[in-house]
Order: sequence, then structure tokens, then C-alpha cells
Amino acid sequence: MLQEVKDLQDNAVSRLVEKVSKKDETTFRAPTGSGKTRMMADMMNRIIEANENVIFLVSSLSKGDLAKQDYESFKETADDGTFPQLNPYLISTDISGEEGLQIPDGYNVYVLPRDLFKEDSLLMRGPMINFLRTMTGDIFGEGKNKIIYLVKDECHQATSNIDTKLKGFFRKVINFSATPDKKKGQIPDVMITDSEAEKACLIKRVEFGSLDDTVEDAIRKFKEVKQQYISLDVEPCLIIQISNKGKAEQEWNVNIRPVLDQVENQGLKWMVMVDLKGKKGEDSLCDTNDIIKGKLPVSQWKDYARNRGIDVIIFKMVISEGWDIPRACMLYQVRDSKSKQLDEQVLGRVRRNPRLLDFETLNDEQKRLATTAWVWGIRPDTMMARRQVSLFGGGTEIQDNFKVKSTRLENLTQKADFDIEGFIEGQLDKLESTSIFELHKKLSRVPNDLQSLCYDYSREDIQRWYKFAENIDKVKEKYDNYICDYDKSVVVDKEVTFPVTSSFTETSHEEQGLNWVWSRKDGKDKFAFDSYAEKEWAAKLRQLASKRKYISELEMPGMDEDDELFLWGKNYPLNSEIKYEYYSNGIHASYPDFVMKDKLGRIHIFEVKSVNVAVGTTISKEEYEKKVKELHDLYIACSKKLPDYRFYLPIMKDDDWRIRRYYSGVFREISYEEFRKSLKEQDL
Repeated sequence: MLQEVKDLQDNAVSRLVEKVSKKDETTFRAPTGSGKTRMMADMMNRIIEANENVIFLVSSLSKGDLAKQDYESFKETADDGTFPQLNPYLISTDISGEEGLQIPDGYNVYVLPRDLFKEDSLLMRGPMINFLRTMTGDIFGEGKNKIIYLVKDECHQATSNIDTKLKGFFRKVINFSATPDKKKGQIPDVMITDSEAEKACLIKRVEFGSLDDTVEDAIRKFKEVKQQYISLDVEPCLIIQISNKGKAEQEWNVNIRPVLDQVENQGLKWMVMVDLKGKKGEDSLCDTNDIIKGKLPVSQWKDYARNRGIDVIIFKMVISEGWDIPRACMLYQVRDSKSKQLDEQVLGRVRRNPRLLDFETLNDEQKRLATTAWVWGIRPDTMMARRQVSLFGGGTEIQDNFKVKSTRLENLTQKADFDIEGFIEGQLDKLESTSIFELHKKLSRVPNDLQSLCYDYSREDIQRWYKFAENIDKVKEKYDNYICDYDKSVVVDKEVTFPVTSSFTETSHEEQGLNWVWSRKDGKDKFAFDSYAEKEWAAKLRQLASKRKYISELEMPGMDEDDELFLWGKNYPLNSEIKYEYYSNGIHASYPDFVMKDKLGRIHIFEVKSVNVAVGTTISKEEYEKKVKELHDLYIACSKKLPDYRFYLPIMKDDDWRIRRYYSGVFREISYEEFRKSLKEQDL
């Protein structure tokens, strides 16, 4: 798994635990596919570790077996030592016998399917309240004196019985959802934004197709992508979403089935599941052209389709929560006059990264496939549009004239005089052996590259794994001492340039008339930036370009006399290789915000920051200061390795700029005016 993903999740959980300690009710928002259940488990594990008197009641939706999925996930991470404090139990009416329904004590995470606790249910007749009274010590002082926290998974869904009948038993309420309901007061206290999750490659970015495209267009695109997916070693699938009521059969028979029956599409395996229960009076449209038809109960088709070679899955609109299918990469919404915006929960079905655990092993094309979802439907209001960009004039002239060198961190094992075999074998054997679970736990806490080093070293020999894991603290100390010494570990990598194509997410921070390397594929001239500070710095660079004496200009064939193109641009992360590696409990890549070539042919690298408080910010002051310090150390080293380059941290405070400049290993803080004048000087 990417180190960026681990850090994003870990930092979010740290902020959440801090908020929970201070508030009676806390809301956490993260996009579907971002590991919400894992972060929930991490949060509970940390809280129980700090206070073993706390137990959790996790309210999960019954539909889609979400409660069972949550329970199995908690159990797996407890058993493998990832979150060892968890001792989960799935509440079920199957546990009732002659003595009636009882919920056992002795666990600290109880998963409750929401629909089991409704009017006239077995749980509503007393067992749940008796259990909570016993756990909190509300029966003549003979209880367990436990503190109960309620976790609402998919909190946007109503839990009225739990809220009214059980409210007094909960010390804390913690809401989890990709779409919290603000009308219910579920304002996120901690959140992972879609942009953050996309940047970490935790979820896929979405390419929206035209609203005029038909099912036939979507299937044609799917077959094209399916061929590309062969290299990814994943069987992709297309989800087609049809109407909830009334029109399902017509949409299937008129709009979809005829297309799938076409000769050129008969190689596709399809499955339509409108109602798996077949209740009286409801549609019971279920069919497939797979060999399982007649061999497997319809109730098991969803599980079969999750992992098997079904290419096209047709559902009603009720596919929102509780059904994970990471191999899904396309979603088509059948439209009519009553079509609604796509539900973000539904959209999340096709946004999971199917190769997250080994993403680092993929090549660039495979990474693009694993982090792209294709969607046809009405975009949710809350989801910003993505805009495609390409280098002006096809990119060849720009790429030939705008070369940039990147840097990377050289791994300890790549260091010529380091012998990992000798280092491990030279360590003394432990007098007392440590359990495999404890060793696994220790190993899981070190950076990815150290974990990979362990498995490369041990291969098929479990004893070598034990020896390495037992000495992981010493290996990490040796590793950190080397990798954090940037004078040794930072090396100049390859010469790269801007990619031919990339994209950006629309925001309210827009500028136009930039005269830079990018052009929008839709022909418009507005470009969006991630922050107000970025937008303002882009405006500064645009002003420098307009004076024609600071930034290198490029004349290209076919340009009009009035056209201007200057060699500067936003370093959009998608497809970019302009990056500089640094270490922060693992190797990370820093993608600078802007790159510029001045009139004297020198390269300038900018990472824009701001100390102004931004609305909706998800990073704490401590995290921000830590990131600035990490970039400071990195740019000192990079400017030594690339003595002709200038690295900058322009930091906006109010409407003023203080600019940290790094040149030939020397750091100096300068004003914007000093920066502008330096662009015309031969030496700094």
C-alpha cells in the first residue's frame, strides 16, 4: 500500500480520536472507497488501548449485509494483529434459543444491524436494553461499569429507534459517512476530501461521459478498456443503473438487452438483478447469460458477481451502500425525464482502487487504469467537474524546450557499502522469542520500503523473516540515519517534462489569460487552482510573463503574431513525473505546484503555501508546519544536487508574500520584489 495512503488515513484517525475526546458527538466524512471501515477499526483500537473500559456499539445498515462486512473486517484486523485491541461480536437474532435472545458480554465491539432493532423485533422486546444496562452497571450496581460509544456507520441513514430508545446509554456518538446529512447536524469535524484521496491514489478520479451517450456507447468504451485491463490483471466490469420503480423491465427489454444481444457483444457476460428477494407485488427481474443460471440461487448472485467474470451488471438504484466491488470501473445511469443526480454512494461503487495494495509495482499506464473511473450520469452538486488539459500545439515543441530534472531517494540497500545480509546475521539472537502476531504488528508499523526489504530478505525462509522482524528497530534506526541524511540519499534522477495530457478539478479559485504551456480541451481559457494562494501566485507569474522580460517565450509553428506562449505552468499531478522524493516515516513524492523557465534558461520550482486560515481546511497547524520543515530540508538538498535550479516556498500571509529561496544549498528569505529582480540577474 502507498505510504501516502497510510499517512492520509493515519492522520485522519489521529484528528478524529482527538475530536472524540473533546466532543459528545463527532462526524467523520471520507469518500466511498477510501477505507472508511479500516479507519473506524483504527479509531476504536486506539480508544480502547487508551481506556479498556470503553466498548463500542456499531450501528450498520442491514441491507447489503453491511453489518456482516463490518464485523468480518474488524475480526480480520484483530486476528492478524493490525488492531489487536478489538474483540468484535455480530448481534444476530440467530442467537436466540429456548431461553430467549441474549447478547453475551466479554466483547468490546458489538455490531448491530440497524433493521434488527425496529418495532416488534426480538431486540426491541427487552434484550438490547437489558444488555446495555448490564454493561453500564444500571442494575443494582451489578453491571460491568463500561462506557459505551455509539458508532453510526452510514450515519446519513435514519436510526430513529436507536436514537430514541437507547440514547441515554451512550457517552459518545461518532458518525461515519461519505455523505453526512447536514440537516441532521452532521457537520464533518474531520474529513478526507475527494481531492486528497485521489491525490494519494486511494480512490479513482472520474471521467464523465457525455449525457448524450447511449448504453451502446458505454458498452463500446467498456470493451476498449477491458482490453487495456488485461495488463492490470483485473477483470473490470460495467455497472448499469436503472430505475427503481415502474420502468425497470422496460429499460431492460428496450434499452439494454437488445444491445447486449448484438453479435459483437455476445462475448460479454451480463447479469441483471432488480430484486433478489422476489417479494410479492414487486419486480423480480433477475437474469444472466452466465453458466450459473439455474445452478446457483439468485440470492447468491451478488457475491458471485463481486469476484467473477461478469462484465456487465444491471441494478436498480439501490446499489448505494454495503456492496464492495473494486473491479468495477464504469457506471452508466439510464436516463429518462425523471433521472436524478448520481448518488455519491452509488458513484463510490466504481471509485475503489483495485490494485491499492501493490500499486507501487505498476507501470505508469497500469496506474492510470487503476485510478480512472468512467461515468455516464448527472453529476452530483457536491462533486466538482474535472477538466482535461493538454500541452499547447500537441506538446512536442514544449517538451523539447522545457526539460526538468527530478530527484529520488536512494534506498539503503542500493548503497554500495551496505550489506543487509551481514547486518541482520550480525545481530544477537533474542533470549526470549516474540510471538508472530507481535512481530507482524511491529513490522506493519514501519514504512513500506522496510517491509518490502524484510520480505525480499526472507523470501521463503520463515526463520530469516523472524530474525529480520525481531531486529526491525535496529534496521529502522540504520535506515533512518541513512535516508534522512539527504546529502547521501538524495540523487539526481532522470530528465523529465510536463505530460502531454493531464487534468484539474474545478474550484472557485480561477484565473485566465495565463499564456502558459496548457490549453483546455474544451477550448475555454479558465484554469482552476487548489487554493487562493495558488491562484494568486499564478497571477504573479502571469504578470511576469506579460512583461516579456522574465520568462522564456516559445514561438511555435501556426501561432498568430499576437499569440504568446511562455514556458511556465501548473504541475498537475496526473501523469506528471516532475517530482522530488523526501522521507517522512516512509518515502513520499513532492509534486511542486509550478515550474518556470526564465529568459536565461534557468529552472525555477515553486511549492506555494499559505498561513491564512482557509475555509474547509483539513490539515492542522502542526501538520502544516511539519510539511514546511520537510520541504525546507528537501529543497536544501535538491538545490545542492541541482546547483543551477532555484527552489522556492512562496508563503502567503494576508495579502503579502515572504519567499523562501533555495539555491546551491543556501536558504534565504526574500520579498517578491527581490524575487522579481533576481530573474534578470546572472547570479544570485
